[in-house]
Parts: sequence; structure tokens; C-alpha cells
Amino acid sequence: MFSIIIPTWNNLALLQLCIRSIRENSAYPHQIIVHVNDGSDGSLEWVRTQNITHTASPENIGICLAVNEAAMHATQDYILYLNDDMYCCPGWDTALVNKLKQLDTDLFMLSGTMIEPRDTQNPCVIVGDYGSDAHTFDEARLLADLPQKNKADWLGATWPPTLVSKRWWFKVGGYSSEFSPGMSSDNDFSMKLWHAGCRIFLGVGDSLVYHFQCKSTGKVKKNNGGKQFLHKWGMRQSVFDRYFLRRGEVAHMMALSEPEQTRQLRWQLLRSRIKRAFS
Repeated sequence: MFSIIIPTWNNLALLQLCIRSIRENSAYPHQIIVHVNDGSDGSLEWVRTQNITHTASPENIGICLAVNEAAMHATQDYILYLNDDMYCCPGWDTALVNKLKQLDTDLFMLSGTMIEPRDTQNPCVIVGDYGSDAHTFDEARLLADLPQKNKADWLGATWPPTLVSKRWWFKVGGYSSEFSPGMSSDNDFSMKLWHAGCRIFLGVGDSLVYHFQCKSTGKVKKNNGGKQFLHKWGMRQSVFDRYFLRRGEVAHMMALSEPEQTRQLRWQLLRSRIKRAFS
């Protein structure tokens, strides 16, 4: 059903766990495509021995180029972008497929719901500590607790795991390389879909993945994604998230309506223009 693209950067133990979870906990036979950055930890050799479709670069080329290169090998009608530090729980793909069947368009972005060990005040996730890495992961306890992990569908899907149609992935040009190595590239991709007419940015509450929150961004020189987003789109990404995507709100509807032009929104857009002019 899905072509699952996974960028990885010397994260072999978590990558192995991620792919095992897809193989063991999926109801459908998905295509897996890995982009290996560097691979000196043995990850490139491992994906080869596993006969996993993959692309590779001798050094880290960042999220944007990695996912775009992997997406070129997608054979299915839907592309799912998954991070290598995610464990797919049983039923994760069935929940997404069930939501797909309710849509009458292929212009959408769906997202799974993350379970995370640390509370970051993110209203879109479920907090539950089942380990911070592959070696401390308490898989048995997580699986036993899953029936109690209930969350309603939520608005504002942007970050992985994200599911879009392959047709629209390529129509909007995938992830924008000017955001390399990747800060704010998720928000930019959502904005490109918004400008293409997409109004379905839906987090599926019963499609669960455990996210280890193992960041690779500390190893790279970050781009100023917030500034880039502001100059490209004329608004701060926080304004887009809050007023357009309405991120974190319970989804009482499938599709978003146009943002109401309230006095507050007009003020935030004016602030964005002022900041853009002086930055």
C-alpha cells in the first residue's frame, strides 16, 4: 500500500528496530526505501544484506535531499515518510488505510500519532516513557499498554510519520532543498500543499508510533529554517501552524476551512511582514 521512505544517519540499532516493527506490525506488505547517509556504522552493509531498496550518500546530505532521492524509487501510490527513531505499533497502517477510505481526494496529508518518552507540551502526542534508545526500549510493556493509549484525531499534520499521495509529492516538488539540512522543511512542505489547494492535514489518533526523540540535528550545522520560512512565505511558521493548520485542535471535521480573518490574525500577519522587512 505505501512506499515508506526512511532517512538514516549512522543509527543502525534504531533503524533495525524501526524496520522490524514495520515488518512485524503491519497489516499490508509495504515497500521500504532507506536512504543511508554515511553508513560507516554498518547500516549501509545491513540494508544491502537485507535486500532493502535503498539509496546512499558518502556523507550526510540532510533530510530534504535524502527523502527526495528515496522517493524516486517509490512504486506505490502513497508515500509515507518515517524517521529511523520510530517504532510502528500494531494497527498503525490499518488506521491510516481506514482513514484513506473516507477521503474523496488524493490531495491530503495524514500523520500518525507519536508516543514520546518526554513531555514537550506538544498537544499532538501521547506521553509515555518506554525507553530512550533501542537498548532500553521496553517493547513488551508498550504493547501491553497500547489499548489504553487513546487519542482523538487532531488537526495540523506536518511531521513524520506523514502520508501523502505520490502524485502530489512530485507535483509540489517534494522537500525543498533550500531548507537543507532540514530545519522547518516539514512546515514548508505543508505550506506547498496548502498553496496547491490541500485542506486535509489530519493526525490519525489510532495510528500509533513510538518516537525515541533521538535527534540527529545536534550533529549538523542547522539552517535558520524559521527565517527562511518567513522570507519565502511572508509569515512566521507559528502563524501558519496556529491559524491555518490549527495544530493540536481536536478534529471535528475532516478538512480545514479557510482561516477567519480576525483582528488577531491580521495583527500577526502584519507582525510577520514587519519582521520580514527587518531581518
